[in-house]
Amino acid sequence: MRRRSFLALAPLAAVAAGCSSVPISRPPVQPAADPTGVVLRVGDQKGGIQSLLKAANGLAGAPYRVEWTTFSAGPPLIEAARAGAIDVGYTGNTPVIFAAAAKARVQLVAAAQGNVVSDAILAPRDSPLRRVEDLRDARIAVGKGTSAHGQLLLTLRQAGMSIDDVDPTYLSPADAYGAFKQGQIDAWAVWDPYVSQAQLETGARVIADGTGTANGYSFQVASNATLADPRQQAALADYVRRVDAAMRYSDTHRDERARSWSAETKLPIAVTTAATNRGPDLPVPMDERLVSSQQDLADAFSDAGVIPGRVRFADVIDRRFEGRWATPV
Repeated sequence: MRRRSFLALAPLAAVAAGCSSVPISRPPVQPAADPTGVVLRVGDQKGGIQSLLKAANGLAGAPYRVEWTTFSAGPPLIEAARAGAIDVGYTGNTPVIFAAAAKARVQLVAAAQGNVVSDAILAPRDSPLRRVEDLRDARIAVGKGTSAHGQLLLTLRQAGMSIDDVDPTYLSPADAYGAFKQGQIDAWAVWDPYVSQAQLETGARVIADGTGTANGYSFQVASNATLADPRQQAALADYVRRVDAAMRYSDTHRDERARSWSAETKLPIAVTTAATNRGPDLPVPMDERLVSSQQDLADAFSDAGVIPGRVRFADVIDRRFEGRWATPV
């Protein structure tokens, strides 16, 4: 569900160095506005938040209307938010780092954390590749700026390697899956449901997953323009609470989640069931631990020369909706 694409963001700008703490002030609470009649433009990914909310009937009674746009992965979704084409969207842990580097006029307004085994580097069933070390000089498909890109970077680093030791081929998930099945690439770094699909349909093997490297975070990314509009902000606050509730619902109603996911994506129910059973994304606070983990990932991209300069991840966090943790949904 979560995450992530081959399109790069706007040219990256060098940013200020380092972040050892989280001196983020929460914006002052404004009088509640009426979101009735608002159209909230939401960016989604295939099998993402829309199917999640549908499974939980999560938008029942909402006083505003949601207008959905589906993206192939996180980077183009964030670019749409930056350009004002959507109000909010859900994406993985790496696209938001590229957004911070690009000073993309967006803020992170909510976070969730999921399992890390859904982030995997796959090899074809009959491939001689067995360990991360075997990937040296291998042609690896990955979406540039996606969570899989970050996972690949960290997995290589843990094995004493770098992105320069492999041959990254930047492809969208759909194009990468075609190349994977046709033997045009040696390995594929991707996330669910693509991991489950490749395993069930082609017998793909997992060389490494996110255990010990990935943090599993994902984020609701809102445009600055939306956050500046009181009525849009009121709709966004309600929407974020509804998504939180739908995430919790999906954890205890996994069969319903799998069916909704399958209906939206046309993937076989066996694929969405396998992906769902690995565990859902669940809401978490944007606390010091989250910021520190994301900062480490950002620093890894800087050290690898993928983004210029240093990103201060704390600068893109907006905590005005933190009260949702104390407010029943």
